[in-house]
Amino acid sequence: QVQLVESGGGLVQAGGSLRLSCAASGTIFRFNAMGWYRQAPGKQRELVAAITEGGSANYADSVKGRFTISRGNAENTVYVQMNSLEPEDTGVYYCFCRLVTTSYWGKGTLVTVSS
Repeated sequence: QVQLVESGGGLVQAGGSLRLSCAASGTIFRFNAMGWYRQAPGKQRELVAAITEGGSANYADSVKGRFTISRGNAENTVYVQMNSLEPEDTGVYYCFCRLVTTSYWGKGTLVTVSS
């Protein structure tokens, strides 16, 4: 059974930085893609950043130039470095992993950016 564990959320002032981590367990296979979604209060969940097995990354327009996604040396780990955080970045951040056509989700970690 695949399980994803996120860490690194918290409270930060605008302009600050946070690094989210996600570690997946329960499979011997390397995920085709890993990444992060977020959901702000009252809004739909949106893609923040994703990275393929080959290292290709894509970002939401709102975070380009501020966030950097990377895969760890350990199998099936993914990080997102978030710099120059804005109050609009506040939300619950969910790690996801995709193996062929199946997606798995973490429980989420809260990021709060104060102005």
